[in-house]
Amino acid sequence: MNRKRTLVVSMMVCTFLAVSLVVALAGGGLLPKADGSAVYEYITKTSPYQQWPLFHGKEKLYEGKHPHGAFLTTYVNDLALAGFKARIGTLADGAIIVKENYITDKILGAVTVMYRVKGFDPEAGDWFWAKYGADGSIEKEGKVAGCIGCHTAAINNDWIFTGPVK
Repeated sequence: MNRKRTLVVSMMVCTFLAVSLVVALAGGGLLPKADGSAVYEYITKTSPYQQWPLFHGKEKLYEGKHPHGAFLTTYVNDLALAGFKARIGTLADGAIIVKENYITDKILGAVTVMYRVKGFDPEAGDWFWAKYGADGSIEKEGKVAGCIGCHTAAINNDWIFTGPVK
């Protein structure tokens, strides 16, 4: 009887720790729904992306390419960072990549987001895409054909150009 009770308590502790880890990795708050306004609120207020780590191996204002801009700064939440470091092949649900897109004079032109949401768009890796103006206005959101069409070239790297997932 004591062994059974010990096993049950151990399982409960493991479950609690697993849930706590997921919440901690998600930035300490509930992840947003797949909605441009909710995602922007999350990355600017709930879990400010500029406090997240930079993309592994990248510095601020590295040279960019069309269509994102002349210079880029890429931030990742803890779920995305853990996936890149472990090279797990596919980033976890809840992984978020935020890219600041600067024009040639190093002036912020836009902020673009890739956010993995389970079941959102299985044909496009379940990525929710968003583009915000420098003022935070939503320019594009959801299943953005231009984003999907371009990132299809990186489908073997979980739709990500910036660095290896595998």
